[in-house]
Amino acid sequence: MCVTEVSPSPAPDDSGFATRVRSALAWRWGSQVLAQAITWASTIAVFRLLEPSDYGLFAMTQAVLAALAFLNGYSFATSLIQADDVSERRIGQVFGMLIVANTGIALAQVALAPSVAAYYSEPQVAEMLRIQAVIFLTTPFIALPSALLARRIEFRSQGLVNLLSALVGASVALILAFKGFGVWALVYAPIAMAGARALGLTISARMLVKPIFNFRGAGDIVTFGGALTLCQLFWILQSQSDIFIAGRTFSTHDLGIYSESLFLALVLTGRFLPPVNEVAFPAYAELHKKERPLAPYFIKTVRTVMLVTAPLYIGLSLTAGPAILTIGGEKWAEMVPIIAGLALAMPFFAMQIVCSPATNAIGRPGIYLTTSIAGAMIFPLAFYFGIAGGPMGLVHAWWIAAPALLCVTLALTLPVIDVDPRDLLAELGPIALGCASMAAVVYWASVWVADMAPPLQLLLLVPLGGIVYGSVLWFVWPRILRESWAMLRPGKHDEAQSATALAPAE
Repeated sequence: MCVTEVSPSPAPDDSGFATRVRSALAWRWGSQVLAQAITWASTIAVFRLLEPSDYGLFAMTQAVLAALAFLNGYSFATSLIQADDVSERRIGQVFGMLIVANTGIALAQVALAPSVAAYYSEPQVAEMLRIQAVIFLTTPFIALPSALLARRIEFRSQGLVNLLSALVGASVALILAFKGFGVWALVYAPIAMAGARALGLTISARMLVKPIFNFRGAGDIVTFGGALTLCQLFWILQSQSDIFIAGRTFSTHDLGIYSESLFLALVLTGRFLPPVNEVAFPAYAELHKKERPLAPYFIKTVRTVMLVTAPLYIGLSLTAGPAILTIGGEKWAEMVPIIAGLALAMPFFAMQIVCSPATNAIGRPGIYLTTSIAGAMIFPLAFYFGIAGGPMGLVHAWWIAAPALLCVTLALTLPVIDVDPRDLLAELGPIALGCASMAAVVYWASVWVADMAPPLQLLLLVPLGGIVYGSVLWFVWPRILRESWAMLRPGKHDEAQSATALAPAE
């Protein structure tokens, strides 16, 4: 496991803070983009080789893994990021907590496997769950070095490890799918990916930490980590309730169609926003320790996230037909209305996700807990009533639940970090107008290209949408594009420029 020597982590100095954050974001988010490109190349090939029923079976096991993962102790490692001082003993205690928690989870999953298989009436699920329990044994070797590197806002090595693990996972999935292993290609790829990431982070962090199983004096770790663990529990109830409810009602085919549609719709929120939050949390925490206001950074963060995610999701909704037919072929055509509908709810979901780092960083995890409880109530209730309408009924549930949870989150978050809702709306207004303009033009153009081959439709509609969206912002609100570019461009930045430079990191 990792460092030649572990000593208390010094707080970063003030010099070059914005530059460090920008560099961290570039490595963490940039590496995620490259890793996702590798994964996508493999996913598209595997997507064509496997059947919807394979993805349905896999979704059943993922619901169980996610349901147990809230106990994996990541939140205890996260507490090291927020803490003012970190000693060698505290690091050892966190490592001990991670080992105890994840060993217990792995054993619990093995024991529960037969009952879960009986619940879904799918015997193969039991064997899949027993093998997937190995993933939890890698968690201590991922969570601890990740947290200590994040505390110092150092993401270069993590980015390189992510690229390596993505390559390993993609290769395993593609080879097994090509060899005819079916659903097992989906089972073994994440295991290989987790093993590669654990090994890579252990080596790159260069930390040799001895686990300590005496947890006396670790009350603050347990308190902070426990609050985030509860948040994870409620997040699981929110995010997995659709699969859990649908698993006993839908056929494996229909469940595979819905779960894969949801996977594709969540690519941005599930793959690209977490890296932003990982950089945002330590950055917000450092700002809070310096007693600097978070409001300007938060507003620019939300604007930056929506500047990218909103047009992509609106565009996905408009081009779902040619996109799915190009990627998966006719056997996945049933996904088209589902993914088109889910994409409309995702901008609300994306905006909600980026709120929690700000309140967690100022030591107010109770707000995140409250919004998590709200999500755990709103989403399952919506899915419970929506299930009668089949896969599209779940889509309609998303249309209600995602905006409702965003309203609750903003109502609790904005007052605490002193953000005026009118200031936030003023920054988001141009983006909404740009998306509306893009949608009108692309919808009109799609009628004229409807008889063309799907790949050609995409080749025409995607650039057209991008040109319209970018033109509206450039000619009406060029400031937004200039500031966004200034956030990412390299160069020297004085303290007065730090607010702009920091924004994308949050």
